Amino acid sequence: MAQFPDEQSESGDFERQEDAFRDWVTADGSSDYPAEPGRYHLYVSLACPWAHRTLIVRHLLGLEEMIGATVVDPVRDARGWAFRDGAGHSVDPVNGFQFLAEAYRATDSDFDGRVTVPVLWDKQTHRIVNNSEDDICRMFHDAFGPRGQVGTEADLFPPALADDQSALSAFIYENINNGVYRAGFASSQAAYERAAAALFAALDALESRLGTRRFLFGSHPVETDWRLFCTLIRFDAVYHGHFKCNVRRIVDYPQLGGYLRDLYQWPGIAPLVNFDHIKRHYYFTHDDINPTRIVPIGPDLSWLDEFPNRPETERGEGEEAV
Repeated sequence: MAQFPDEQSESGDFERQEDAFRDWVTADGSSDYPAEPGRYHLYVSLACPWAHRTLIVRHLLGLEEMIGATVVDPVRDARGWAFRDGAGHSVDPVNGFQFLAEAYRATDSDFDGRVTVPVLWDKQTHRIVNNSEDDICRMFHDAFGPRGQVGTEADLFPPALADDQSALSAFIYENINNGVYRAGFASSQAAYERAAAALFAALDALESRLGTRRFLFGSHPVETDWRLFCTLIRFDAVYHGHFKCNVRRIVDYPQLGGYLRDLYQWPGIAPLVNFDHIKRHYYFTHDDINPTRIVPIGPDLSWLDEFPNRPETERGEGEEAV
């Protein structure tokens, strides 16, 4: 039995559903959703890598006071993501929803897909603006702009890198971000092996790339780095064992391991990582993969350990994207 039968091909490949809501917040008010402080609210899970990236971007841009956020219970059942009081999660203070599905039905009464996080909610029109993490990160950056850090540290989408960054982000999404899910949710041996092989080929390529620079595009992280971070930080804890991505761990890669420690120790990032939520969600919720729902006590890792000096070399002219 597949974890999500409606997103499974006949060959056993996991085919992720498309995001349902793709409206846009704009700085100049040219859309129905102008960038107004306090108008929008983010519904997220600390377990989900897609939602995690929106929280990271919100933090890096200093938007916490402009855009509120509520964390759902990491344990999802047949009713979907739920709002409950607990360690690191809470009831919904905006709408009083018990389940995130209520936000989807309030926006589209005919919605019949899988309810996912993140969700950017508009408190004025009482509907979902967008449930695509890519879009939300871009809107935070372009429509609201940095309110905290300034300069290169808050420039997550440098115009000079636009084409190369887009290409590398697409490569990372296909082979790594979604690649771990394509391996973990595969329902045939062949589909699993295809996904796992592509995943580790991509990790090997990035290991080589990071041998000549501190971050993916030079001396400062951009949004693509945080996209990769959200998968890497979960890798050894859940993807290696639970999703059978067990050729190597991230800690086994000298460059990727140091790079992950470097990003984890970036100001304000470690508090946004919740390993309890991460492990309880994956091991308890995916009962077709882990029917006993036993949550492992390990691995014994510390991403606060000292990391090796990272290279500072910028990307060379004419160098390939990967």
